[in-house]
Amino acid sequence: MKIQIINRSRHPLPQYATELSAGVDLRANIDAPIELRPMERHLIPTGLFIALPPGFEAQVRPRSGLAIKHGITVLNTPGTIDADYRGEVCVILVNLSNEPFMIADGERIAQMVVARHEQAEWEQVEVLPETDRGAGGFGHSGKK
Repeated sequence: MKIQIINRSRHPLPQYATELSAGVDLRANIDAPIELRPMERHLIPTGLFIALPPGFEAQVRPRSGLAIKHGITVLNTPGTIDADYRGEVCVILVNLSNEPFMIADGERIAQMVVARHEQAEWEQVEVLPETDRGAGGFGHSGKK
């Protein structure tokens, strides 16, 4: 699939790290390092603008290495970029650790996965069909 992209960053276009990678890394495009203090959130620009085809979204997700090593994650995980959005792709990062974290220009801060989606046509009813599970949720199946 081809996706139109404008790259106003100082960095190369996003690439898949391996042949079977689902996501591409997004890089910070900032003029100066940003210190992300514990429990602080910040909107980080990437310098990228995309035009997704109808029926697709881009999901912005955390990078596992940043999460496990530094407690840095994407606040609204996954963040959704709709097919009709034409603004800059930005990432809301939050520091869930007890230590400040410095974000440098060009640092890989998140990953982006392009995914197909459907739009629902809502049909209002008075009763839903029965299932074995019913309304059970939030741990209803117990521990095994």
